[in-house]
Amino acid sequence: MSLTEPEAFGELFDRYYDALRRYVARRLGPEAADDVAGETFLVAFRERGRYDPERGGVRPWLFGIATHLISRHRRLEASRYKTLARTPVEAEDDTLDRVVDRVSAEAARPALAGALAALAQRDRHALLLVVWAGLSYQEVGEALGVPTGTVASRVNRARRKVRHALGGRDPLRDDRLDEEGDRDE
Repeated sequence: MSLTEPEAFGELFDRYYDALRRYVARRLGPEAADDVAGETFLVAFRERGRYDPERGGVRPWLFGIATHLISRHRRLEASRYKTLARTPVEAEDDTLDRVVDRVSAEAARPALAGALAALAQRDRHALLLVVWAGLSYQEVGEALGVPTGTVASRVNRARRKVRHALGGRDPLRDDRLDEEGDRDE
C-alpha cells in the first residue's frame, strides 16, 4: 500500500472486497455486508500508514479490521443467528440431488445458528475466520492480534461446543482445520 500513490489502494479493493463482503454477509446478513465491507476499506485506507508488513499480510489485516467492525454489530450478529435458529427449512425447486443436499444442510441450520450464537465472541471470530473466510491459523492470529496457539485453542473450543450442540456432528468440518493440526479422529 503506497502512501504516495493512494490509487494503488484500489488494487487491494479489487482483490479482497468480494471475499470480505461474503464473510461479513455470513456473519451479519446481506443487509449489512456492503456497509461493513466498505467501511473496512475506509478504515484501512485511513490507517494505511500504520500497516506493518512485518506483522503479517494485507489479507489478515483487512479481515482483522472487518472482524473489529463486526464486533460493533455484535447484537445484530447474535440476533441473526437466533432468527436463523427459529426459521423453518424450505427447499427450493432444483434438481433432486441439489435439493437433498440443501435440505440436509438446512436441517442443521437452526441448531448450528444457535450453537454459533452461544459461543463466546472471541471463539466465534476465530472459528468463522478459519471456516468462512478461509484464513490460516497464522492469518487469524495476525487479524486478531493473538498468537497462533491461541487461535488453535479458540477454534478447537468452538468446534467442540458446536459439535456438542449438534449431537456430535460437525457441519463446520473443513479439511483446512485438519491441515492446521486440529484433528478429531
